[in-house]
Amino acid sequence: MLTFTLGTFAIALNHLLLISALALATFIGWRVAKRGGENPESVLFGLFLIGMLAARIGFVAMYWAHYRNDPWQMIDLRDGGFLAWPGVIALVLATLYRGWRRPGLRRPLGFGVVSGLAFWLLATYSLTLYEQGTRLPDIALRNAAGETVQLADYKGGPLVINLWATWCPPCRREMPVLENAQQQRPDLTFLFVNQAESMQSVATFLETQGLSLSNVLFDGSGRLGQAVGSMALPTTLFYSPDGRLLGSHLGELSQASLARALENFDSAPATSSRKLPCPASATC
Repeated sequence: MLTFTLGTFAIALNHLLLISALALATFIGWRVAKRGGENPESVLFGLFLIGMLAARIGFVAMYWAHYRNDPWQMIDLRDGGFLAWPGVIALVLATLYRGWRRPGLRRPLGFGVVSGLAFWLLATYSLTLYEQGTRLPDIALRNAAGETVQLADYKGGPLVINLWATWCPPCRREMPVLENAQQQRPDLTFLFVNQAESMQSVATFLETQGLSLSNVLFDGSGRLGQAVGSMALPTTLFYSPDGRLLGSHLGELSQASLARALENFDSAPATSSRKLPCPASATC
């Protein structure tokens, strides 16, 4: 499961874990403060913001080549571009400073930060292990010619699967990024799996937007999203050549966040090239 869904509300599990860690830290800090000390609630929220800011700055610095031509994109947090270790370091240093300046905060703040960090690290590690233990679903889809293809037939090489729809604004914004990546990375197979829309509406959208995409597939019932546990769009999945899930991204991809996600393939074993499924009427 990649998202937590309640009615029409959906949130990525990694975001939910982060919010839960802050809530746990606040609760523990409040409980410890009742036995003596200052309530660290407002300080913990400030430390959380400092950590997130440092994580964003660290990400932008590491992937500066993708931001230097568009500085405004640095403040567009919709791409989910954060680097954990600068955020953790900044959080710990800011906690030590706060505790040094305000002795009454030391014990409640220390217990709160340690419990929140421990929960987040353990839960994130567990979620990563769970994700990487899942396999490519065995689901039938339709291609642009209206023919049935098996998703499992695309195994044999690194695979990027994008779940999208024309009515989804972040899907529309990230399409040029994915189109460029498909052209620049012929070693990867990109599948654009449309969710529950007609072939005509998708063809019209691609034509009017001037997009040239290979491997556009159609999931009329949204079974693939249900199978991978993501009920929000866009969702992008990264699979190893043997069909093992290496990572996922919920939300809009920028050039920088896609570059980071594609690093999942750096350690994947090389495999021989293989042919992709093609229409029966074509010569493959």
